[in-house]
Amino acid sequence: MLTSIRSFTYRNWLIALHDLLATAVAVLLSFYLRFDGENLWDRLPLLLTILPYFVGFSFFVCYLFQLTTTKWRFISIPDLLNILRVASVLTIALLVLDYIFLAPNMYGTFFLGKMTIVLYWFLEVFFLAGSRLAYRYFRYTRTRNKARRMDAAPTLLIGKAADAEVFLRGIESGAVNRLWAVGILSPACSDRGQSIRSIPVLGGLDDLQDVVEDFAGRNKPIRHVVMTPSAFEEGAEPEATLMRARKLGLSVSRLPSLEESGDSPRLAPVVVEDLLLRPSVDIDYRRLEGLLKGKSIVVTGGGGSIGYEICDRIATFGAARLLVIEHSEPALYAATEALAARASNTKIEGRIADIRDRDRISKLFTEFKPDVVFHAAALKHVPILERDWGEGVKTNIFGSVNVAEAARASGAEAMVMISTDKAIEPVSMLGLTKRFAELYCQALDRELACASGEKPSMRLISVRFGNVLASNGSVVPKFKAQIEAGGPVTVTHPDMVRYFMTIREACDLVITAATHALKSQHVDASVFVLSMGQPVKIVELAERMIRLSGLQPGYDIEIVFTGVRPGERLHEILFAEHEPTTDIGIPGIMAACPNELSLPTLRQGLAALEAAVVAGRHDEVVAILKGAVPEFRIEPAPSAPQ
Repeated sequence: MLTSIRSFTYRNWLIALHDLLATAVAVLLSFYLRFDGENLWDRLPLLLTILPYFVGFSFFVCYLFQLTTTKWRFISIPDLLNILRVASVLTIALLVLDYIFLAPNMYGTFFLGKMTIVLYWFLEVFFLAGSRLAYRYFRYTRTRNKARRMDAAPTLLIGKAADAEVFLRGIESGAVNRLWAVGILSPACSDRGQSIRSIPVLGGLDDLQDVVEDFAGRNKPIRHVVMTPSAFEEGAEPEATLMRARKLGLSVSRLPSLEESGDSPRLAPVVVEDLLLRPSVDIDYRRLEGLLKGKSIVVTGGGGSIGYEICDRIATFGAARLLVIEHSEPALYAATEALAARASNTKIEGRIADIRDRDRISKLFTEFKPDVVFHAAALKHVPILERDWGEGVKTNIFGSVNVAEAARASGAEAMVMISTDKAIEPVSMLGLTKRFAELYCQALDRELACASGEKPSMRLISVRFGNVLASNGSVVPKFKAQIEAGGPVTVTHPDMVRYFMTIREACDLVITAATHALKSQHVDASVFVLSMGQPVKIVELAERMIRLSGLQPGYDIEIVFTGVRPGERLHEILFAEHEPTTDIGIPGIMAACPNELSLPTLRQGLAALEAAVVAGRHDEVVAILKGAVPEFRIEPAPSAPQ
């Protein structure tokens, strides 16, 4: 305690001085009110003798209940409860003092008495709480006056009361500037007719136009709308709300959840991805922190969309060191600069390296000595790998083998390979190469488990998932660019269906799968599959994006069908018939039980693959891979759309 007190700032000592004076005044005033005209001056000398000791004791009580370290500007219910606790502890101390230590020396009469002590409790609460509440009100009125001087935009909040309250607190604390809330529209009937921090709930989501017109008629035009997280929930119809707001000429922002933005609200623009989401899986963030905090982590492909998000989560959950490996110099520079700019204690290092360079990867891992490796580097575009199949084999297979072997040699606890749902009953070179890499990690994981007995020295797991919104190469940014260019929007086939999830959710579930795999009782599972929710028809996705841009499909923007590309299938699958799945007790993640091959067999296949790739023999490469992955098949292209 003494060490913490020595670190007090100037503000802390001012608060402590205030509380000491408040306590002294409360004692003296309660004593005066009780004994005025009843031997007050005879009793006063003893009180003044006792008072310094009692005030000194009150300093430690106030510190114990954090009154001296809490900012008055943000005083809240927990702080008021602490004030009640302080007043109660000090009142009990007065009771003990009066009834045990003073009473025997006062000839059978009490020195303070019950009435004085009761008065003291109320006065102590009043002085400690009143000044704090007055200061908070002063800061609130100053913020309000500043907003008026800066011509803050009158703003309407869309969402439930709990979410709106977070935003309103942000305005009061100064975290949100240039916006001033004038009303709330809530989807919850229980919120109607209520006020949240003096801001009225004016109606439901369908009342947007009426409310805006009413304020305009009073010469107080609403200029901005903020959609809170509950405005994007299932059944809230965020698309309709956004389109109404845009038709009324209002600018629209969204308030991210606290998981996204931290403790203080930071507004972000509403993007199409916000309106295309299925309900997200609840993530146990303490579990993620338990895996990453204080660890040394390597991420390959850290400049890509998935790799960078994993890097960001690693820094968020307190890793000690992070090594970002990336083949692209611009991507590496952008990733390391962005990571260095965020508030984090993680030491960030970036290295240019190609995972196909075995010696380079081995040297980097040996020098860095990672605890956990996330392998996100890959070639992943289906049509490109159908054409440049040799490059896919070199990167997705030989590169993954290099990373796995380097991770083992450097003493890592785990390697997590980012795989794809296209590895399930593959029909493309992407799926085939990724499935072979999975097989190698499975075999190496099994060998390490058998060699070390109960708990393996290292775990190697693969995590599969489908399309990620806004990732590099995703259809969503492509459609956005085509709409901005005036069309047409190109879709391969009217029956094309895909699964989608956000980058954040995918990466959090990848890390969650790693925490599960590292538990000794779960050594059997080495391939995990993320639940992707409901599939989305690509043509319907295109139509929704066009409408969200304020345009009409087929009238303002044409949709053109270009035909299925080589290696694509109409309907993606998450689980194959030949590989049963197991519920691991974590929402959003299943363990797959695919076929396995022995490590010697796979190494023989790798030697044959290397020779065939060098010689450029495509059919031989496919034959070798099909021998390891017998479920591979060439899917006939669907008939061209009319």
